Formats: sequence, C-alpha cells, structure tokens
Amino acid sequence: MTLFLLAFFFLYGLLHAYAFLKLRAAFPLGVATSLGIAAFMFAMVTAPGIVRLAEKTGFELIARMLSWVGYSWMGILFLFVVCSILVGLYRLCIVGVELFVRRDLTPLLVSSRRAFLLAGVASLAIALYGAFEAMNVRLEKITVRTPKITLETGPVRIAQISDVHLGLIVREDRLRRILDEVAKAEPDVLVSTGDLVDGQIDNLSLLAEMLRAIDPPYGKYAITGNHEFYAGIEQATRFAEQAGFRLLRGEWVDVGGVLAIAGIDDVQARAFGLYRGKPEEELLAEVPRERFIVLLKHRPIVEGRSHGRFDLQLSGHTHKGQIFPFSIITGLYFVRQAGFVPLPNGSALYVSRGSGTWGPPIRFLSPPEVTLIELVPEDVREERPS
Repeated sequence: MTLFLLAFFFLYGLLHAYAFLKLRAAFPLGVATSLGIAAFMFAMVTAPGIVRLAEKTGFELIARMLSWVGYSWMGILFLFVVCSILVGLYRLCIVGVELFVRRDLTPLLVSSRRAFLLAGVASLAIALYGAFEAMNVRLEKITVRTPKITLETGPVRIAQISDVHLGLIVREDRLRRILDEVAKAEPDVLVSTGDLVDGQIDNLSLLAEMLRAIDPPYGKYAITGNHEFYAGIEQATRFAEQAGFRLLRGEWVDVGGVLAIAGIDDVQARAFGLYRGKPEEELLAEVPRERFIVLLKHRPIVEGRSHGRFDLQLSGHTHKGQIFPFSIITGLYFVRQAGFVPLPNGSALYVSRGSGTWGPPIRFLSPPEVTLIELVPEDVREERPS
C-alpha cells in the first residue's frame, strides 16, 4: 500500500510538473506568479491525502469541499496532459512532413501559447461533458440462455450494481439515479460486486435507507471490493447490512431453489490480513452443479481451475478506465474490462463499467451502468449464452 501511494504521488506530481512547464512556455510568468501557481499545484498533489485525513478526523465538510475541488482538478489535469501530448504530436508531424517535402509549412504550426490554450479548452470541454456522462446512468441488458432455468421456474432477472463509491462525492442524487435504473429493471435479485463505499465517514445513514428501500423477492447480496478495506471493513460491513445486503465473504447461498450465488473477498483483504471464508476453488466445489451458479468477484480475473465450476462470474473494478484514454492502460492489465465474455467449459464473465465514479466526478467514453442479466430457458436451437 505504501509503495502504491508513493508511486501515485510521484506520477501525479510529474503531471503537474509537465503542465507547469507547458504554462511557462506559453506565457511569461513572473516570480510571484510562478510561486503562486506552484503552491496551488502542490496543494492539489497533496489534496487526496488531506481529504482522507480530514475524513478520519471527522472534518466531513472540509473533506467534501476539498474532494470536489481536488478530484475535479485531477480529471481536468489528466485530460489536459493527454490533449497537450496530442497537440505536440501534431506539431511534430508537421515538422516531419516539412523535412520530407522540403517546403516551409510554418503556417500550419501552432505556437506554444496556442498549443497550451487549445489543450486547455479541449480538456475543459471534455471534463464538462464527462461530468454529464457520469450522471447519465444506463441500463445495460443481457440475456443468458441456460438449461438450468426451466419453463416452470421462468426467467430470473439479476440486477448488478458495481463500484458505486458512496462517500464524499457520490451522494443522494447520484445514488437516486442508480436506483431509478434498478427499479426500472424490476429484478428478482440485486447484487453489488464491490466498492459500494469509498470513505471513512460515518454519515451514510440516508444512503443506506435509499438502498434498503429496494427489496427484490430473492434478496440482495454483496461482496467486498478493494475500497471496502480502504474505508474500513467494519464500517463497510455495517453499511451493507443497514442497506439490506447479505455480504458474502467466501460463502454461497441458495436463492429461491433456482440460483446459487457465491461471493469471495477481494484480494486486497489479504494485504490487510482480513481475508475471510473459503478460497474460490474450494468454495465452488461445494455448490450443487444443478443450480445456475453466479460467482461474485470484484476483479475480472478468472481462475483457470474455476472454468466450468460456475455459470456466470459478475465483476467490476475496472470502470473501463473511467476517463478515456486511461482505458488503454487498464486494458493492458485486464484482458476484458467491460462486457460479456464466453469462457471455456460453459462458463461466462460479465464485467460492469461501474455505476459511480472514483476520484474525479467525470466519465468519458465509459458511461456508468446498472446491468440487468436475464436468465431464460435455453432454446433448443441456441447453443450457448448470448
């Protein structure tokens, strides 16, 4: 964890240094102005740490205000650096073409000032759109055909929420939008695949009441994500229970005599020495194979030995990068970071883009979702889930 934090602050500091150098190249800055901007940037680099400290010590209002400023700036800065690099590549291409054709293409070049302004305007425009996209929760629907659901039992509807990150920024309005989509889905069962909460604050009772009002006939089940352990597992467990979820930690439950839902702790639990319940392989070995087996696992990592031991794994964690082109980076680590994936031996994986936001209240080319998975009897003309 310490190594991760050091790497984060180092890289975040480099982004600020890059932006500062671009600013100085674009505009003549005096000493006082440079120091003022440097002080602001230092405050923004340290803001995430100050936010967590303010949470822990009970200064919720300060934490919420600083989180909005600090995390919004984080998103804008990331977009600015990306846009600035793209403008820089354009300038480099013009120089390359100029050398190749041996003609003066200076009129096509943009000055350092115009390059800075162009990147700045583009990043602000994308951030504004991204704030809208983060609020625009979509209901994604998939159908899974299986012989384990009969005409007698009828279709079973599972609603999945993931990575809501309730805390300082994702509050009542955002949660209401998410739950409106859940209500539209009219699910038989609701599952949360981790990172339901995202902070150490205790003032979450109204959010718990809003979640508790959703009462599907087959119940609600949740698992831990990495942020449950960052926030504090005791608080996260208490909140899940208040919200009406049964938290599955290395255990499985029979649901309506039709489904078996198994859930395991996120691997982050091991770093805290808090992993509970049975390992995945041992747990799945206990589940009756005649049931349609849903495995709740926060990260979209599929164990090879588990192929064929579950029917559908539901995961999240990736946010599909949340802000493009960060999805390119997350895609290097996770083979599948969004959508439905058929797996060997009759298993399948579905990865949610997430229902909320972590950090910047911005999404770009990765809209938040509530997922409706409808399990229906298998048509004899169909081969596998679609």
